[in-house]
Amino acid sequence: MPQTMTEKILAGHVREGELERGEEIGIEIDHCLTQDSTGTMAWLEFESLGMEKVNAELVVSYSDHTSLGFKGESTDDHAFLQSIASHYGAKFSKNGNGVCHQLHYERFGVPGKTLLGSDSHTPTAGGLGMLGIGAGGMDVAVAMGGGLFYLTVPKMMRIVLTGKLPWGVAAKDVALEILRRISVKGGVGHFLEFTGPGVETLSVPQRATITNLCTETGATSSIFPSDSVTREFLRMQEREDAWSELSPDPDAEYDKTLEIDLSSLKPLVAMPGMPDNVYDIDEVVGTKIDQVYIGSCTNGSYSDIKIAAEILKGKRVSPDIDVVVSPASRQAWEMLMEDGSFLALTKAGVRMIEPGCNACIGIGFVPGYGHLSLRTVNRNWKGRGGNKFGKIALCSPEVAAASALAGRIADPRELPPVDVRIDHL
Repeated sequence: MPQTMTEKILAGHVREGELERGEEIGIEIDHCLTQDSTGTMAWLEFESLGMEKVNAELVVSYSDHTSLGFKGESTDDHAFLQSIASHYGAKFSKNGNGVCHQLHYERFGVPGKTLLGSDSHTPTAGGLGMLGIGAGGMDVAVAMGGGLFYLTVPKMMRIVLTGKLPWGVAAKDVALEILRRISVKGGVGHFLEFTGPGVETLSVPQRATITNLCTETGATSSIFPSDSVTREFLRMQEREDAWSELSPDPDAEYDKTLEIDLSSLKPLVAMPGMPDNVYDIDEVVGTKIDQVYIGSCTNGSYSDIKIAAEILKGKRVSPDIDVVVSPASRQAWEMLMEDGSFLALTKAGVRMIEPGCNACIGIGFVPGYGHLSLRTVNRNWKGRGGNKFGKIALCSPEVAAASALAGRIADPRELPPVDVRIDHL
């Protein structure tokens, strides 16, 4: 039988049940991740299982959500998570290393393998051709011990990409376009698979932006092929030996198909309320803003921040607003330091914050009463930024940088295109 990418990965990991859509199966999990917001409970649940050590191929305990230690309990959690990871044979990522999703596809991700994480945006790994699924703490604890993860085989939605993104339009706009078309409930009960000639025009970080934000459709997971672009990314990470090819069979069957011409897209903004409250940029241009935040697991890669730095280079952000940039990994941070982008950002009036989740989850940089904060994050519902009276809009780094200069929502296509040679990092 012809298979989708998801079905190929599941077929190699099914240990109980039959791989048929709508049927329950038990699959083996290769990698597990926890983070410091949900990880404490996950590790306590693992401890209760009475295991001597973790038995999954790789388990990483990340400290990223409360890494700034905004209260004493957070610092206590970090000490606990480091000690228990060491005790049971897991890896630990310390405060300041960055966000779990970015770090995992940079440092550990392997195309064709399974990843279970105690965080809803674990499907970010799909940008590398890895099947990432978010789950509850006990499910992750069982998987860390070598137990099976049970799920109902979802339906398959194919998203066919054609064309190439024009200047000023970003991977974030692809995901926002999907949300506009199918809503925050349109992916429920589905895996999303990206195919078509447009895929090869997108770098791994761009693909990861899309799989990250597609979590907001309610999909179980999202995945891109593992191809020559993936291989080059892994080569630049000095992990080329982790690469393997992954693509759907030509006659694989899908339950739904969505087609998107990348060359026809415009910059988009999700206005406050929900991630699917999406508008064309020309419908919201000129809207006053109070903050700009560039970073997070959705748009914190080196290329995301580099593009913003090039837009802001030699200019000054509006004196009427605050602008914060937080890269998603220490690798991105160091590369920005080395190529001069860090200095360009600070000279433009930007405040640089260490890698981590930070403002995305309302820890620091909380918007004021009635203030509109324009952010490159993935969620914008009421109270998400730490204040139920603040408002959040979602956009790409290009829109965020252009708007930082104007003090209002601005169209980056009205600025001269910047020449950014990144080579897929």
